Amino acid sequence: MEFNKFRIRSYEGQSDRAQVEILERKCEVGPSESVFLFTDTMGDPICRIRNSPMYMMLVAELDNELVGVIQGSIKVVTVQGHPPKDLAKVGYVLGLRVSRNHRRKGIGSSLVTTLEEWFISNDVDYAYMATEKENHASTNLFINKFHYTKFRTPSILVNPVNHHSFKMSSNIEISRLKIEQAESLYRRFMGSTEFFPNDIGNILKNKLSLGTWMAYFKDDINIGPNGQIPKSWAMLSVWNSGKLVRALCQFVHNMAKENKDDKVKIIVTEVGGRDELNHHIPHWKLLSCPEDLWCIKALKNEGLSINTFHELTKTSPTRALFVDPREV
Repeated sequence: MEFNKFRIRSYEGQSDRAQVEILERKCEVGPSESVFLFTDTMGDPICRIRNSPMYMMLVAELDNELVGVIQGSIKVVTVQGHPPKDLAKVGYVLGLRVSRNHRRKGIGSSLVTTLEEWFISNDVDYAYMATEKENHASTNLFINKFHYTKFRTPSILVNPVNHHSFKMSSNIEISRLKIEQAESLYRRFMGSTEFFPNDIGNILKNKLSLGTWMAYFKDDINIGPNGQIPKSWAMLSVWNSGKLVRALCQFVHNMAKENKDDKVKIIVTEVGGRDELNHHIPHWKLLSCPEDLWCIKALKNEGLSINTFHELTKTSPTRALFVDPREV
């Protein structure tokens, strides 16, 4: 597909990888004007979508130069009220980058349009995206031009990995869960959470998953074979006690510090913007984004889908929001 002399096409790994990595490094992202983060894809530009059930990466080419990229993934998630069984197919828009020298030429709009066409061809119910609340260029593009609606404002908390280990509380036990145990707990306690992925088992079994741990007080029972669980407990992404979550975060920090390849420098956590756990998860405010902005758009004009979309965007956010680790 061609727009004003530039061409939108699918990403081709061998021939496009080097140019995409250069473009990523030139396009900084960050929570403030004084701090910039650069995306290092470690030689794999599609690493953020590769583990999704379906994915697509598009590039914009002008005179044999790649001047823009965008990525998208498709999955089935929980959306309350959506037929059937509160499940909907959603498309996630991410990684939109346009070279500084070629902005305001319609390249970003063309990339979004082409990706949405791919969503529609795969029967996607809703498209959604995430950006920083203060990224006015992005919000203007998606909200004003493409008619996305503000949906949720989770927080991204970033904490550097220090050279010293945290001292763990002596009355808290942290145990690693089997994949089957973790999946059972996720479905049991978070199955009705907004955007809970229906393929949670694939996430837990993925080679990039380092495991799932549960924190609980030592004088309580451990998780049992018949579904018994401690009275107070926390595991990655499932919480009901701030003290236990802090211990779990300290444990993850120590695990990162002891990582053999010595490349882990920060720990990133994304939680609901109004979640009380924001006060218990260690993070640096300078690096963190207190209000990441999620926007959503209905891609079908059917009555039930439109009604569900209005309910989704008009109702107050629930306390819990499931953030897919494949998209962080």
